[in-house]
Amino acid sequence: MSEAVAYGTLETIDGRPGLRFELSLAYPVERVWRAVSVPAELERFFPGSANWTPVKGEVIDLGGATVEVTEVDAPHRLAWIFAGQPQSFELTATDDGCRLVFTHVIDDLPAAQTATGWQTYLSRLEPHLAGEHLSDEDAHRPWREVHERYAERFGVDPEPGRRWAAENLPAGA
Repeated sequence: MSEAVAYGTLETIDGRPGLRFELSLAYPVERVWRAVSVPAELERFFPGSANWTPVKGEVIDLGGATVEVTEVDAPHRLAWIFAGQPQSFELTATDDGCRLVFTHVIDDLPAAQTATGWQTYLSRLEPHLAGEHLSDEDAHRPWREVHERYAERFGVDPEPGRRWAAENLPAGA
């Protein structure tokens, strides 16, 4: 897991349960903006990428779920709603690169499992920015351990995530 990815926090976002991840990256805001907004780059670390421009009001059909872009303030903020749940990237310049904050309003999704998934995908961002590639398989190796930590930190039942891992991850992952 990338050292740049701190554990996410479970917070209240606009009155709803949400996850917040903050990453310190040694890359300029403009470079990180390209990684989070250009589909060919986004697909290198994110669970999927929409073929978007992105522009405010754009709606993308993903075959049963939609992405609606709700805010674009390049190169600082990109927000969208996916399957009714707001998600966003916020970028701020720092002395040694930039700070990226990713948020996802999760409503009734299992908090520990969802946080572990996002941490897994966000761990692939820094290698991508460095011109490397962290495979999905390698990124998922610590999934079970990270999930247990989230379940404990959030005080939630770890069983849903354990069941998901048993059904979806290889035994060694």
